[in-house]
Amino acid sequence: MKKPIAIIAGEPNSISSEIIFKSWKLRKKHTYKPLIVIGSFHLLNLQRKKLKYRIKLRKVRDSFLISKHNRHELMVYDVKYMQRLPFQKISIRSNKYIFNCFDIVINLLKNKRILGFINCPIAKEFLFKNKHQGITEFLSKKMGKYEKETMLIYNKKLSVSPLTTHVRLKDVSSKIKKSKILNNVNLIYNFFKRNFNKKPNIGILGLNPHNYSSMRKIDESKIILSAIRTIKKSKIKVMGPISPDTSFMLFKKYKLDVIIGMYHDQVLTPFKTLFKYDAINITLGLPCIRVSPDHGVAENIMGKKIANPKSLIECIKFFNHIK
Repeated sequence: MKKPIAIIAGEPNSISSEIIFKSWKLRKKHTYKPLIVIGSFHLLNLQRKKLKYRIKLRKVRDSFLISKHNRHELMVYDVKYMQRLPFQKISIRSNKYIFNCFDIVINLLKNKRILGFINCPIAKEFLFKNKHQGITEFLSKKMGKYEKETMLIYNKKLSVSPLTTHVRLKDVSSKIKKSKILNNVNLIYNFFKRNFNKKPNIGILGLNPHNYSSMRKIDESKIILSAIRTIKKSKIKVMGPISPDTSFMLFKKYKLDVIIGMYHDQVLTPFKTLFKYDAINITLGLPCIRVSPDHGVAENIMGKKIANPKSLIECIKFFNHIK
């Protein structure tokens, strides 16, 4: 029996249910593996009716029932959460529910009941109360892999990875370490080799404009270039430090598969300009496969039936590579 892909329903007041329903309707085009949603059966059913989707939902609570999937019904591992209206304003009220969903998924992973999981968008500013933390850091702490993980935003043409993730810009330079660069490169290299049988060509950006630091707090030659020299000894294909301002203009010329940036927006802003929703967020370094759509909760369009499910579909398709 094939293990299902678990989809955490995410923030209850968002576009999550809509993109789940749209992806489910198109599933035969994209995956042969069963899906199970981790979330409130009551709320998903309420939202299904509001959005007018003719989809059959089946409630399950026992993890052993997960293997008895029906390809004509969308399985929902029911997590208690009561809400009278289908959609309402986002608040901290849903925090406990979201954390419960993650706990259930981690337990299912420990018991080898699921292949891996996708988490739908979550309003991090409410869930983590502005602690400058994302799901990547939350999961790595929960699974005992903190600061050993890395974020990879994956697209077939080009992927990007920020060395530092959800941290203030003023704190970035102090968090750039040679050991972290080495760890990220190894995780990315092993990911491509294991899943795509490919040795990726990796470009590493400098931190400062034109790779120059007048303050010398973070010197490209002392940290970044030193890391690159060490990596080259292992015969991993890497180049840099590349000047950040031209890197995305020249990635085709350099035949790069991955660009590692020093901070979040250095690589995410140009990447999303190029690829929009055609990408997925993968956390490397965890003892499981975790991916998520590369967009937010989109509270402004929830319940309007105009959300684009492309990124979630790409997440589901990614699992076709996983055995």
